[in-house]
Amino acid sequence: MPNRTAYGPPAPALIEPSPENGDKRTVRSEVVKVLRHRRTDRGMRLEEFASRCVRQGELHELVTTDHVETEEGARIDRVGFLGFVEISVAGVLDRGDIVLVDGEPIGTLLGFDACHFPNHYNVLIHTAWTLTGPEAGLRPGSQVTFRPPPSTDGDPGTGRP
Repeated sequence: MPNRTAYGPPAPALIEPSPENGDKRTVRSEVVKVLRHRRTDRGMRLEEFASRCVRQGELHELVTTDHVETEEGARIDRVGFLGFVEISVAGVLDRGDIVLVDGEPIGTLLGFDACHFPNHYNVLIHTAWTLTGPEAGLRPGSQVTFRPPPSTDGDPGTGRP
């Protein structure tokens, strides 16, 4: 049974979406490789950008962290590696997006590390503790979506299906 309990109520409150964000569709992807390791000394650096465009067919690495810092250059050491996904429905990934695996929330998008760019981005996902791919129940073919958080202005913010 996968352990998807690392998504707790505090995460959305800690990672606030930008008030500049408007409506958008949900970005969809599929797991192509599962990773199973974690580190406490990774030394990733948070990019200055709170959003990144992703194209259909691109591959990106998903990484969990319990860090909540969002300032440019913040050092991200405690990480769990989920795996690589292929983008199936392109769009914009924004800080504060809710990340779901097969429809179940696992965390909130924190930001991006570009140490491997242009090959791929490390997409950093805030979780209560670091999760690896098997702990999150990932397998090749798992569906990972990035959904806008609920809006505070009455719009549910679920994105277009």
